[in-house]
Amino acid sequence: MSKGRLEAFSDGVVAIIITIMVLEFRAPVGGDLSALKPLLPVFVSYVLSFIFIGIYWSNHHHLLQAVQHVNGPVLWANLHLLFWLSLTPFVTNWMGENHFAPWPVALYGVVLLCAAIAYFILTRLLLALHGKTSALAAAIGSDFKGKISMVIYLVAIPLAFVNSWLAGALYMVVAIMWLIPDRRIEKTLVH
Repeated sequence: MSKGRLEAFSDGVVAIIITIMVLEFRAPVGGDLSALKPLLPVFVSYVLSFIFIGIYWSNHHHLLQAVQHVNGPVLWANLHLLFWLSLTPFVTNWMGENHFAPWPVALYGVVLLCAAIAYFILTRLLLALHGKTSALAAAIGSDFKGKISMVIYLVAIPLAFVNSWLAGALYMVVAIMWLIPDRRIEKTLVH
Protein backbone atom coordinates (compact mmCIF):
# COMPACT_ATOMS: atom_id res chain seq x y z
CA MET A 1 0.00 0.00 0.00
CA SER A 2 1.31 3.46 -0.84
CA LYS A 3 2.27 5.79 1.99
CA GLY A 4 1.18 8.94 0.09
CA ARG A 5 -2.44 8.90 1.25
CA LEU A 6 -1.37 8.35 4.84
CA GLU A 7 0.95 11.37 4.64
CA ALA A 8 -1.66 13.60 2.99
CA PHE A 9 -4.41 12.64 5.44
CA SER A 10 -2.12 13.15 8.43
CA ASP A 11 -0.97 16.55 7.15
CA GLY A 12 -4.61 17.60 6.75
CA VAL A 13 -5.53 16.54 10.27
CA VAL A 14 -2.53 18.37 11.73
CA ALA A 15 -3.49 21.53 9.83
CA ILE A 16 -7.02 21.30 11.22
CA ILE A 17 -5.71 20.78 14.77
CA ILE A 18 -3.58 23.92 14.53
CA THR A 19 -6.49 25.86 13.05
CA ILE A 20 -8.82 24.81 15.86
CA MET A 21 -6.22 25.80 18.47
CA VAL A 22 -5.80 29.30 17.08
CA LEU A 23 -9.56 29.76 16.73
CA GLU A 24 -9.88 29.17 20.48
CA PHE A 25 -8.24 32.57 21.06
CA ARG A 26 -10.76 35.20 22.00
CA ALA A 27 -10.00 38.88 21.68
CA PRO A 28 -9.73 40.58 25.06
CA VAL A 29 -12.17 43.18 26.22
CA GLY A 30 -10.28 46.46 26.33
CA GLY A 31 -8.06 48.35 23.96
CA ASP A 32 -4.84 48.62 25.93
CA LEU A 33 -1.99 46.20 26.57
CA SER A 34 -3.18 45.46 30.11
CA ALA A 35 -6.18 43.69 28.54
CA LEU A 36 -3.75 41.05 27.25
CA LYS A 37 -2.45 40.09 30.71
CA PRO A 38 -5.27 37.63 31.53
CA LEU A 39 -4.60 35.92 28.17
CA LEU A 40 -0.98 35.12 29.02
CA PRO A 41 -1.69 31.55 30.28
CA VAL A 42 -3.82 30.93 27.18
CA PHE A 43 -0.99 32.13 24.96
CA VAL A 44 1.63 30.05 26.82
CA SER A 45 -0.48 26.91 26.51
CA TYR A 46 -1.06 27.65 22.80
CA VAL A 47 2.67 28.11 22.12
CA LEU A 48 3.51 24.89 23.97
CA SER A 49 0.88 22.94 22.07
CA PHE A 50 1.86 24.48 18.74
CA ILE A 51 5.43 23.35 19.38
CA PHE A 52 4.31 19.83 20.26
CA ILE A 53 2.11 19.56 17.17
CA GLY A 54 4.97 20.89 15.06
CA ILE A 55 7.34 18.33 16.56
CA TYR A 56 4.93 15.49 15.80
CA TRP A 57 4.34 16.78 12.27
CA SER A 58 8.07 17.07 11.56
CA ASN A 59 8.97 13.70 13.07
CA HIS A 60 6.02 12.01 11.35
CA HIS A 61 7.24 13.44 8.04
CA HIS A 62 10.78 12.16 8.64
CA LEU A 63 9.49 8.80 9.79
CA LEU A 64 7.47 8.30 6.63
CA GLN A 65 10.41 9.35 4.46
CA ALA A 66 12.24 6.29 5.74
CA VAL A 67 9.50 3.80 4.92
CA GLN A 68 8.66 2.19 1.60
CA HIS A 69 5.06 1.20 2.21
CA VAL A 70 2.36 0.90 4.87
CA ASN A 71 -0.26 -1.71 5.73
CA GLY A 72 -3.57 -1.89 7.58
CA PRO A 73 -2.14 -2.03 11.12
CA VAL A 74 0.05 0.99 10.33
CA LEU A 75 -3.02 2.91 9.11
CA TRP A 76 -4.84 2.14 12.37
CA ALA A 77 -1.78 3.04 14.45
CA ASN A 78 -1.57 6.35 12.60
CA LEU A 79 -5.26 7.02 13.31
CA HIS A 80 -4.57 6.21 16.96
CA LEU A 81 -1.85 8.87 16.99
CA LEU A 82 -4.08 11.39 15.23
CA PHE A 83 -6.85 10.73 17.76
CA TRP A 84 -4.64 11.77 20.66
CA LEU A 85 -3.27 14.75 18.77
CA SER A 86 -6.83 15.83 17.95
CA LEU A 87 -7.51 16.22 21.68
CA THR A 88 -4.73 18.82 21.91
CA PRO A 89 -6.99 21.85 21.22
CA PHE A 90 -9.35 20.83 24.04
CA VAL A 91 -6.68 20.28 26.70
CA THR A 92 -4.74 23.34 25.52
CA ASN A 93 -7.79 25.55 25.92
CA TRP A 94 -8.77 24.04 29.27
CA MET A 95 -5.26 24.44 30.66
CA GLY A 96 -4.86 28.03 29.44
CA GLU A 97 -8.32 29.25 30.40
CA ASN A 98 -7.86 27.87 33.91
CA HIS A 99 -4.37 29.32 34.37
CA PHE A 100 -2.59 25.99 34.62
CA ALA A 101 -4.85 24.53 37.31
CA PRO A 102 -3.92 20.98 38.46
CA TRP A 103 -6.58 18.91 36.67
CA PRO A 104 -6.19 20.59 33.27
CA VAL A 105 -2.39 20.34 33.50
CA ALA A 106 -2.61 16.67 34.46
CA LEU A 107 -5.02 15.90 31.62
CA TYR A 108 -2.76 17.79 29.22
CA GLY A 109 0.02 15.44 30.32
CA VAL A 110 -2.19 12.40 29.82
CA VAL A 111 -2.85 13.48 26.23
CA LEU A 112 0.88 14.07 25.67
CA LEU A 113 1.68 10.66 27.15
CA CYS A 114 -0.95 8.89 25.06
CA ALA A 115 0.28 10.64 21.88
CA ALA A 116 3.84 9.55 22.71
CA ILE A 117 2.69 5.96 23.26
CA ALA A 118 0.74 6.06 19.99
CA TYR A 119 3.80 7.35 18.12
CA PHE A 120 5.90 4.60 19.72
CA ILE A 121 3.36 1.99 18.56
CA LEU A 122 3.38 3.46 15.06
CA THR A 123 7.16 3.28 14.84
CA ARG A 124 7.20 -0.30 16.15
CA LEU A 125 4.65 -1.40 13.56
CA LEU A 126 6.65 0.29 10.80
CA LEU A 127 9.81 -1.40 12.07
CA ALA A 128 8.07 -4.77 12.06
CA LEU A 129 6.86 -4.15 8.50
CA HIS A 130 10.26 -3.08 7.17
CA GLY A 131 12.57 -5.34 9.17
CA LYS A 132 15.46 -5.02 11.58
CA THR A 133 17.97 -4.31 8.82
CA SER A 134 15.95 -1.52 7.15
CA ALA A 135 17.00 2.10 6.86
CA LEU A 136 14.19 2.90 9.28
CA ALA A 137 15.60 0.53 11.93
CA ALA A 138 19.06 2.06 11.54
CA ALA A 139 17.65 5.58 11.83
CA ILE A 140 15.46 5.01 14.89
CA GLY A 141 18.02 3.10 16.91
CA SER A 142 17.12 2.83 20.59
CA ASP A 143 14.76 5.86 20.49
CA PHE A 144 16.09 7.24 23.77
CA LYS A 145 14.30 10.60 23.43
CA GLY A 146 10.96 8.90 22.84
CA LYS A 147 11.33 6.68 25.89
CA ILE A 148 12.61 9.43 28.22
CA SER A 149 9.75 11.68 27.09
CA MET A 150 7.22 9.13 28.28
CA VAL A 151 9.02 8.85 31.64
CA ILE A 152 8.94 12.64 32.06
CA TYR A 153 5.21 12.69 31.29
CA LEU A 154 4.65 9.93 33.86
CA VAL A 155 6.41 12.08 36.46
CA ALA A 156 4.70 15.33 35.44
CA ILE A 157 1.10 14.05 35.50
CA PRO A 158 0.91 13.37 39.26
CA LEU A 159 3.24 16.34 39.91
CA ALA A 160 0.49 18.58 38.47
CA PHE A 161 -1.46 18.05 41.71
CA VAL A 162 1.52 19.18 43.80
CA ASN A 163 2.81 22.01 41.60
CA SER A 164 1.08 22.47 38.26
CA TRP A 165 3.61 25.06 37.04
CA LEU A 166 6.47 22.64 37.66
CA ALA A 167 4.58 19.95 35.74
CA GLY A 168 4.13 22.45 32.90
CA ALA A 169 7.86 23.15 33.04
CA LEU A 170 8.54 19.43 32.58
CA TYR A 171 6.33 19.45 29.49
CA MET A 172 8.43 22.35 28.24
CA VAL A 173 11.62 20.36 28.91
CA VAL A 174 10.32 17.61 26.63
CA ALA A 175 9.46 20.16 23.94
CA ILE A 176 12.92 21.72 24.15
CA MET A 177 14.51 18.28 24.03
CA TRP A 178 12.66 17.53 20.79
CA LEU A 179 13.36 20.95 19.29
CA ILE A 180 17.03 20.01 19.22
CA PRO A 181 17.22 18.61 15.70
CA ASP A 182 17.37 14.84 15.43
CA ARG A 183 19.06 14.09 12.15
CA ARG A 184 19.16 10.27 12.47
CA ILE A 185 16.67 9.64 9.68
CA GLU A 186 18.13 12.28 7.35
CA LYS A 187 21.67 10.97 7.88
CA THR A 188 20.59 7.38 7.34
CA LEU A 189 18.71 8.12 4.13
CA VAL A 190 21.59 10.12 2.65
CA HIS A 191 24.09 7.28 3.09
